[in-house]
Amino acid sequence: MTAAYPLPPISDADWPEEIAEMSGGFATGLNVYRTMAHDPALLRAWADLRQHVVLDSALGLELVEVVILRTGVRLNSRYEWQQHISRARTVGFDDARIGSIRGTIDEMAPADALLARAVDELFDEKQLSPMTAKALVAAHGKEGMFDLMATVGFYSTLGFILKTCGTPLDDDIAGELAARPFLETDN
Repeated sequence: MTAAYPLPPISDADWPEEIAEMSGGFATGLNVYRTMAHDPALLRAWADLRQHVVLDSALGLELVEVVILRTGVRLNSRYEWQQHISRARTVGFDDARIGSIRGTIDEMAPADALLARAVDELFDEKQLSPMTAKALVAAHGKEGMFDLMATVGFYSTLGFILKTCGTPLDDDIAGELAARPFLETDN
């Protein structure tokens, strides 16, 4: 699919002066944030939420990847899916587990299924069912339930930006996936 309005990631040479202090940090580390830099005020405001959702979530690094991958699937965001294959592998997922997140709930491990069901409910019903909310709180605390919803919202916004602007996959991730293609049956 072609982007509705392509905006390429901003290069170091064209980095906006009003966010010069963000150069060299997370903002210049990924094409999605280089694209977001077309709106410097948004990128600046994004920083604290990104820290919490991506790194400090009550779900922890492993389970937040389940939420991000399922969100990428639901958005049909190729960039998010591929970017997070790499991140999921980094936190210990094999390709079979990653592939299961793209499939049906009944094919997943129970902990992953709960998170994926919650993501699906947010996309389909625009809220968590009482049963799913209760299960999330029991498994991950109130903070985990809120962090799951924030993660879905955060990555939905990123997906909208990526798809609208035609943001290309980062070269290092493309190279990594070329060297080690995603195989759903990795053992």
